[in-house]
Amino acid sequence: MKIKVALIRGLYVLVLIFCVLATAGISALLESKEVAFNTTQPEKDVTDAPADPFPVSVDPVNQTITEEDLLNNQVIETLAVSDEQPDTWSEKLVAFFYKKEWYQNLASSVSRVVVIWPGERKEEVVQYTGDVLRWDAAERAEFAALVAASEPALSEGKFYPGQYVAHRDATPKEVAELINTKFEADVLSRYTPEVSAQVPLEDALIIASLLEREASDFENMREISGVIWNRLFIDMPLQLDATLQYAKAGKKGETNWWPVPIPADKYLKSPYNTYAHEGLPPGPIANPSAAAILAALNPHPTDCLFYFHDRNEGYHCSVTYEEHVRKLKIHYGRGR
Repeated sequence: MKIKVALIRGLYVLVLIFCVLATAGISALLESKEVAFNTTQPEKDVTDAPADPFPVSVDPVNQTITEEDLLNNQVIETLAVSDEQPDTWSEKLVAFFYKKEWYQNLASSVSRVVVIWPGERKEEVVQYTGDVLRWDAAERAEFAALVAASEPALSEGKFYPGQYVAHRDATPKEVAELINTKFEADVLSRYTPEVSAQVPLEDALIIASLLEREASDFENMREISGVIWNRLFIDMPLQLDATLQYAKAGKKGETNWWPVPIPADKYLKSPYNTYAHEGLPPGPIANPSAAAILAALNPHPTDCLFYFHDRNEGYHCSVTYEEHVRKLKIHYGRGR
């Protein structure tokens, strides 16, 4: 009996130690994400001077793309950007814990951390934010409406990725203001009339949202951006599976926000079906990061019209469909 009690006590102590370590570890991970997600400029740069505008190397009117060296661009130097969905084990751990009420209570009794990952759709953001702040259905709807109503008026694409700290009783208006302010500082302030004249903001947000779901990293975003623009130049359907996922998730009975597409989905009756409709979908399909917006505006020049990722996330693009099929057969044994 004494041995059993001792074991129980020992197990209890181990659980406590794990909780303490988990809290410290996850807090550290969240703090480490602050560099990637907090996209406001450093304090020394917060002045009345206008932010550096986004560079643009695509010309939709003349259907040309020039190579832009973004590594030496001031926007890259002054704007910390995140370009990935939660992918590594640490990111997935953060994504798991931040939306758990018990962890939020363990981390702080007065504040809550709301994390919006690049590439999440509106419904995901509303659900997770509402869970963290214990909002009811009406409050969640109010939050979604307040973000959508800000300029530009879009229901998707403006839940700007980042780490937001709010008090535990924060209202939908307060959290929406945090997100809208950050979007204005990091995106709108850099989207000057000159940039907008070349690529309208809504178009950039739509393409950036596609890149968040289709690409593996920032450079891959620029590669796929080149393919997307090439298809737009010749009025070729974009044929992107991510748009099928977005359309399919809105169907009754679908519980996955990003369901795996099947061949039959190419016939879905939806304006977001880019297999059935030419041009851009009617709106963003997710909420893009600054990195994705940069990639949308600055694609890598390419002759490719087709691409795919292999099982190891390697990127392969082709100029012709025949070449595309040959590469698919090499990596998957068959065409799509």
